[in-house]
Amino acid sequence: MQPVLNVEDVRKVEQDLTLEGVSLAELMRRAGHAVAQEVLDLGNLGPVVVLCGTGNNGGDGWVAAELMAKAGAQVEVMTPVEPESLKSPLALMVAQSAVNAGVPFFVAPSRDELDAHLAQAAVVVDALLGTGFHGEPAAPFDIWIDAVNASGAHVVAVDVPSGLSAQTGHAPGGAVFADTTVTMICLKPGLLSGRGRDVCGAIVLAPLAEQAERLVVEADPVAWRCDTADYLETLREPTADVDKYSRGSVLVVGGSTRFPGAAVMAAMAAARSGAGYVTLVVPDRIATVCRTHLLEIPVVGLPTNEEGMFSAGARTEIVKMAEQRSCVLCGPGMGVCADTVSVVSSLLECDVPLVLDADALNALSRMTTNRLDNFPELIRREAPLVLTPHRRELGRLVGQPGEPPSSLTAALEAARRIVWADGGSDICVVAKGESTGCVGVEIALLPKPGPACLATAGSGDVLGGIMAALLARGVVENDVLPLVCAFACEVHGFAANLAAEAHGSRGVMASDLIGNLGLALDAMEEQVSLAVAGVSPEEGE
Repeated sequence: MQPVLNVEDVRKVEQDLTLEGVSLAELMRRAGHAVAQEVLDLGNLGPVVVLCGTGNNGGDGWVAAELMAKAGAQVEVMTPVEPESLKSPLALMVAQSAVNAGVPFFVAPSRDELDAHLAQAAVVVDALLGTGFHGEPAAPFDIWIDAVNASGAHVVAVDVPSGLSAQTGHAPGGAVFADTTVTMICLKPGLLSGRGRDVCGAIVLAPLAEQAERLVVEADPVAWRCDTADYLETLREPTADVDKYSRGSVLVVGGSTRFPGAAVMAAMAAARSGAGYVTLVVPDRIATVCRTHLLEIPVVGLPTNEEGMFSAGARTEIVKMAEQRSCVLCGPGMGVCADTVSVVSSLLECDVPLVLDADALNALSRMTTNRLDNFPELIRREAPLVLTPHRRELGRLVGQPGEPPSSLTAALEAARRIVWADGGSDICVVAKGESTGCVGVEIALLPKPGPACLATAGSGDVLGGIMAALLARGVVENDVLPLVCAFACEVHGFAANLAAEAHGSRGVMASDLIGNLGLALDAMEEQVSLAVAGVSPEEGE
């Protein structure tokens, strides 16, 4: 796993490194060296243009320019101010060193002059705005960012592409589109979420000091990015000694006259994800239409109220069936009313692994007047509990119905309010978004994000079915629960990639994911085994 630190915590690690004998000047020298080496490794270099800002990020660029020039590269620096006018003492020192070494520089070029230099460049190094930046770039950096993106050159960003917030992943004024981002010390959340997924390109981590790894862990990472080998704990030994019950039984509770399809897709997803026996429980008014789509999955119809949802009379039978299953998924397409709220409340009291999705989460919000974190006794239980809110649902759960979390870090913070209020139960909040966080009491994990085609109605119902099937396989300990959820997210993403190959990146519907889940699960398990053995997927072919 790779630790991810908030930007303010990275600054503390830098300060701690100075206490251990690595000065800020040495860190800048090493950062510049990492950038220079990344550029030089590209080989067959043409001209390199380094765009340097006025802070320490610009200082990294000056160091890189001098090192590349000494290595024989044709380098020039663009700077908005005279080098001797830099206010950062460190940046001033390294800029003067580069100038004394004969590195050519150009001060405050016009747009036409900048375009002319960039047109000749094979590589552009973006060292304009660092990790402390947020908001919209001011002049001249907004113009320079636009010029870089229009240049067509290979772009290497220093620490973070200029214009992108390394904390939130927001870029309201536009950002440099980098081919490679060389980030220092550790990963930052904005690089992995929001616009960061579009503009960072390949992320190269430069630790800068051997003490950095220890200090980053001691700084209490906001999350950990999962590596493929980490999922070994989620796998089961392959065996032919199984039957449909030992593979796990899943009960899906959902559906309404308005949304019958959500429950159908969730049940099919659970079956395609390896559950040996899946049962779907729906309001009886839609049972027949559900049966026409599910040949292998029993559909049980229970009393329906006037609103087309489960009536109060369904609750007792749902609980009875739940207690006989390995896992229960509740919520897809269920609707929210007093009767469905009572169903969710009763299932929370069952001693069985439970996944609450969609309208089950909205029912929780209604039960707690949008402040689930103030009612931890509702979700405190012995069996595993997984909540799978998207950001609007998460906002409703923590008292922010009008202002849902707008970034990955805000979503992680909101999810932690729920799990920390719960205390020590076996709970995981899967905060879904363009980047998803699986938040447990002890750790928050970031699975590899899926493709953009997952942003479609019903995709979350499929994910709920995957999670229910994986939980149904056997007892999941508290410390492994977030890992199981993260693995489910990666299977979900893998299936989406397979579906996109067949239907195009814009043509994928949620139902297209289901037929690819078995293949995705097999492929993911194979990749985990290869990664643990130290074999790349290409070598394993």
